[in-house]
Amino acid sequence: MTASKQFMGLISIVFILISFSYCSSAQKLQKKPSFNLGEVSFQKWIAGVQGGGSGYHMLIHVTSNKNNVTFDSIYFRGYKAKIEIGKIAYTAQIKTEINLREDLIMSHDGQDEFGNKTPLKDPDFPFKLELDECVISYIENHTTKYYKVENLVEKPKEEYPSAPPKQP
Repeated sequence: MTASKQFMGLISIVFILISFSYCSSAQKLQKKPSFNLGEVSFQKWIAGVQGGGSGYHMLIHVTSNKNNVTFDSIYFRGYKAKIEIGKIAYTAQIKTEINLREDLIMSHDGQDEFGNKTPLKDPDFPFKLELDECVISYIENHTTKYYKVENLVEKPKEEYPSAPPKQP
């Protein structure tokens, strides 16, 4: 075999190995998780004061969890948030860019911009979702898995009142 054929064979093998490793690292959605969900809902919120922020409250009702999976994160409308244990359900709090303080520092010197916050939306969001869908990541047997939830229930928007006026 000539050196060029050996080289092409080696390049082909490397390409195939890279292709397989890329496919295995993609987030594969589970069709049937080991847990059962009740209602999964979201509620938009916005602060009553300028710069107070906005976002989504997410509620995840789990009706059974026979393998005791650990719920990790939720992916929703381009955002990712940690899932926490709440009083009546699992919760996640997503903050959005609407109604944030406008204290960005723009400068030709990168050191001046050090205190700026990074954008909240993930530019490399790994899932293509409809507006009424989310993906829940969870850990089962030391493996991170992903499950898509469809037909989320939207609760009425919560608008927090502004601070009461100061009394003289």
